Order: sequence, then structure tokens, then C-alpha cells
Amino acid sequence: MEKEDGGMDTKPSVKLKKRIFDIIQIGQRGDFISRAFDVFISVVIGVNILVMLLETFDQLERYMPVLRAIELITILIFCVEYILRIWTAEYLYPGESRIKSVGKFLRSFDGLIDLGTILPFFFLSGFVAFRMLRVVRIFHLFRLNATYDSFNVITSVLYNRRNQIISSVFIIFILILAASLGMYSAEHEAQPEVFKNAFSGVWWSVSTILTVGYGDMYPVTVLGKIMAIIIAMLGVGVVAIPTGIISAGFVTEYSQMQRMASDDAKRSMSVLVAEKGSSFDGAKVGDVESLYNMQITLIIRDGEVVVPTNDTRIFSQDTICYQNETLEIK
Repeated sequence: MEKEDGGMDTKPSVKLKKRIFDIIQIGQRGDFISRAFDVFISVVIGVNILVMLLETFDQLERYMPVLRAIELITILIFCVEYILRIWTAEYLYPGESRIKSVGKFLRSFDGLIDLGTILPFFFLSGFVAFRMLRVVRIFHLFRLNATYDSFNVITSVLYNRRNQIISSVFIIFILILAASLGMYSAEHEAQPEVFKNAFSGVWWSVSTILTVGYGDMYPVTVLGKIMAIIIAMLGVGVVAIPTGIISAGFVTEYSQMQRMASDDAKRSMSVLVAEKGSSFDGAKVGDVESLYNMQITLIIRDGEVVVPTNDTRIFSQDTICYQNETLEIK
């Protein structure tokens, strides 16, 4: 392909293709059309989910034709968007061939969510599994949070504290097992129809430890009531452990972000601003780090600190803080 400035092809069709790719991706600052598309698709997602919820109300039976029509329109919009994302997949994975790029998108989280959003509409009268896929549409809302660091911070905290969280969950699991077997032993003879087996005790222990109980199962013996009091009190403390770990992780993460975003920290790192049309514009952090052998520590966007992950995209005018003394911009 003939290229201009070592980058984009000069053919009008290719320019149009790249422009469509820019529009359907998360909008960049100054790109009004792309931002407007983000708002539009967010509204469509919201309307689609609202219609899905309203269709479950028997009182709205008379409005079902209207709701179905709205649902059809939103699904058609999703279909067009899905086709456009497949068509422009080569810009999503610039280092791959056309076929490999499409394959990567189809297997990606966004690709699977998009497909799961569309398929159920055409198979609603088929298998239950297809009808249940309607719930997948809700995960489409993750896109609305893809620009800034809110979701990235959550995933980063969960990953960094995974060992402590797993340990606390294991403690809860042990308590649930002990409580279920103990309650089954204490209550089975008194109410065999309620505590039929050990699994009945598991249900009671989970509902008691993690909530205040549903009231469908409760002890009637003195020993069972004493055990229930102890288990409920232990449950309050045990469930608070992972909560405290995650809360402390958020405090640590945000404190670290503020320290890294400070002027002193930025002076100790290299800083560059992604220019529109450069190799950084629209690229993923993981691809940039591999290409330039660098470590991107944070991104400052619209005055907000973004915690970068491998799939975080860099937009024009983003301030990139990185560590690499031998970086040569291509």
C-alpha cells in the first residue's frame, strides 16, 4: 500500500476505513463525531437493556409490539457496529495481518460481548442457553467505563491483593463448611424436612454468614440456636476481612497514583505527549511497551490519572510517563 508520512495509506477508501475506526472507538478529545458516537451507542445500550427489563412485566403486554420494535432497532444498530468493528479490526491490531486481526477481535472480550448481545435476539425461541445470553448485554456497559481508570483501578487492586483475598475467601469457605455440618448435626433430628442433608446446612450457613439469613431455615433446638449466634457473630468479622483488604488496596493504589503524578515523580521518569497520527495514537499500552521496550507507569488524560493495563489505549494529547533511557520514537 502507498503510505503517507510512513504511516497511513493515502487511498480515500482506506482513509474512510481509518476514520470509521476512530469514530467507533472510545472518543478522543477534540473529535466531536467520535464522542457523539460514544454517547449515541451508550444510549442505545441503555435503551436495549431497559426494553429487556420491561418485557418481563406482564402489565405491559399491550405495549409488547412497540418494545419488540425498539429492541429490533437497537439490535440492528449493534449488528452494524459489530460488522464495522470486524471490518476495521486491522487498525485494532496493527501488527497483525487482516485475517489474524479479525480472529483476535472475534476472540476478544469486546468481540464475544458484541456477539453475545446480537445472537439471543435471533434465537429467543430456541434453547434456553440462547435466551439466557440476553443477560450478556448488561456487560456491554463495561465499554462506557473504558476511557478512564475506574475499572482499571478495581482490576489492579484485585490482582495485586489476590493472595490475601484468596486466603480470606478460603477462611470463609472453611467456616461455611464447619457451620453447615455443625448445624446439620444439631438440627437434623428435630426438623429432618428442613435440614435434610449437609447441603441444606451449606445453604443456611451461607445465608447466615454472608447476610442476616432469609428466614426459610432456622434452628429450633437450644444447641442449634447457640451455634447460630456464634456463627452469625463470626460471620460479621470474617466477611469484613476481604472488605478491609480491598479497601486498603484502594487507598494504597490511589496514594501511589498521586505520588506518581506529582511533579517530583514525573521528573524522575521520562515524559512524552502522544501526538495525533503518531505510532502512539490509538495503540494499546502492551503493544507500545513491546515495540519500544519501555514500561509505561501511568497516563494522564484530561487531568485524570489513568492506571495503564496492556489493553489500555493511548489517545492523542495523553501525557505518558514511562521508564526507558534508550527510547527512540518512531
